[in-house]
Amino acid sequence: MSRAPLPHTTGLPAATRMGAVTLAVSRLAQSGAFYTQIIGLTALARGHTPAGEEMLTLGTGTEPLLHLVEQPGATPPPDYSTGLFHVALRLPARADLGRVLLHLARHRVPVGFGDHAVSEALYLNDPDGSGLELYYDRPREDWQWHGTQVVMGTGPVDVDGLVAAVPNPAAPFGGLPAGTVVGHVHLRVGDLARAGAFYTDLVGFAAVATLPGALFVSAGGYHHHLGLNTWQSQHAPPPPATAAGLRDYSIHLPDSAAQQAVVTRLAAAAIPHEQYGGVVTVADPWGHRLRLVVD
Repeated sequence: MSRAPLPHTTGLPAATRMGAVTLAVSRLAQSGAFYTQIIGLTALARGHTPAGEEMLTLGTGTEPLLHLVEQPGATPPPDYSTGLFHVALRLPARADLGRVLLHLARHRVPVGFGDHAVSEALYLNDPDGSGLELYYDRPREDWQWHGTQVVMGTGPVDVDGLVAAVPNPAAPFGGLPAGTVVGHVHLRVGDLARAGAFYTDLVGFAAVATLPGALFVSAGGYHHHLGLNTWQSQHAPPPPATAAGLRDYSIHLPDSAAQQAVVTRLAAAAIPHEQYGGVVTVADPWGHRLRLVVD
């Protein structure tokens, strides 16, 4: 077993990263309060989509992390459907995650926990049932690899250790820290082999881990930029257009050559896509829309 990934071929540069995620919500005021007061994001801008829907943009600095779009009457997606599993916000340090845990506990917000060997994570749902993960990464030199496959699993989180990492537990919560990013997005898909082919052969990620019913893909030896699972969605249809949840998510590429390489693969496979204003938009086989953005 090695502590660093062996070289492997990937169609995406190592500097590839995830960007902002757009979520449809039933009530913008309710969801805005949740993401600012409970989660600790900052409202960056208010406006409207091209279709005239109200939109709130959230982040921790100047770069957006989430766009919330009001879709009045939206309901949670059916249990048996594809769609969003969760958006994962990565915090810079373990102490930051401990502060969030203390804040959620003070507000009596129920959370789930997972130690994934490469990271420790908290899980909760927003008011419309969209999944949210808050996590921090252990140092890369501590990740374990079998060749090109990273070792991940799910175990109990050392909650006492997480809290003990906070220098001043009694200090008021100041929100999520600068440096918080969208670390990964996890999707519910209808067929794992088909999803893997789309996201590796066409988009260009490398498959770096598998679990029963799940595949994890990334660029640059990260543990995963995308999670794909069929735990509740094997052969399932997409959620109805009236459902809350994922509208689109962004993948940031370091240069236009990397973006054009993806476009070339999509065109060769006759996959419909749009290119406008320097952004390429394409949908996977279940209608999850991804935006390829050049940094």
